[in-house]
Amino acid sequence: MSILTIARLTFLEAQRRRLLWTVALLGLAFLILFAVGFFFIHREMSRASTMGNLFEATDFFLLAGLYVVNFLMIMLAVLTSVDTIAGEISSGTIHTIVTKPLRRWEVVMGKWIGFAAMLIVFTLVMSAGTMAIVWAIAGYVPQNPVQGVSLMVVEGLVLLTLSILGGTRLSTLTNGVVVFMLYGLAFIAGWIEQIGAVMQNEAAVNVGIVASLIMPSEAMWKRAAYLMEPPFLRNIGVHPFAAVSAPSPAMVVYTLLYIGGALAGALYLFERRDL
Repeated sequence: MSILTIARLTFLEAQRRRLLWTVALLGLAFLILFAVGFFFIHREMSRASTMGNLFEATDFFLLAGLYVVNFLMIMLAVLTSVDTIAGEISSGTIHTIVTKPLRRWEVVMGKWIGFAAMLIVFTLVMSAGTMAIVWAIAGYVPQNPVQGVSLMVVEGLVLLTLSILGGTRLSTLTNGVVVFMLYGLAFIAGWIEQIGAVMQNEAAVNVGIVASLIMPSEAMWKRAAYLMEPPFLRNIGVHPFAAVSAPSPAMVVYTLLYIGGALAGALYLFERRDL
């Protein structure tokens, strides 16, 4: 009950800061813009393209839209949580929480659950909205949408957990810089692995895999894109959002363990933090 109370207070704090309304309105604005743009582009291409080219273009725009949703989710995961512990410690407001009959690990878990719930709702709504727009206009549905969106959520949880972990020891600014630099590392690792796979360069692929083990977030998007593409398109890699080389299911298991380890580290460090 203590954990759920902290999670509920996390929601209320986001509502008080008008974060929920801002995210909802900006998310709606994105869906409207995507729908209008895709409608006119699809109508024009329907007149001038063959069925095969139209299919490829539709797949491209859908994955492009989902990639934007993925990026917005990452921004939401980091920017909402980067200050939640570090900021409260620096301002001294953390004392009003930990002095009550609450254990420190309950505070961290409650905040993590609260932010994770917001992240999951945002990703599900935005992904479903993007897919619904493409289906309504083009009649196209991606392969394995549930698995793909689930992997996007896992990616967001990686960034969220690292942000909370860093907040137990680092200042808000330093924490944000570290998390975003790790995300940049993952992004580059994903591209190194993909380019290495196209060029059949095993060394480049191995470099990308090792970097992905350090920060596995981008690997989750690559596997999500791989699963959501039709087999004949994923093999030829017709656009930048395609995944030629997909991380294995073992990488998904590793990422889940990575999240668990980072969360355990946050609980341990905050428990021993001198407030």
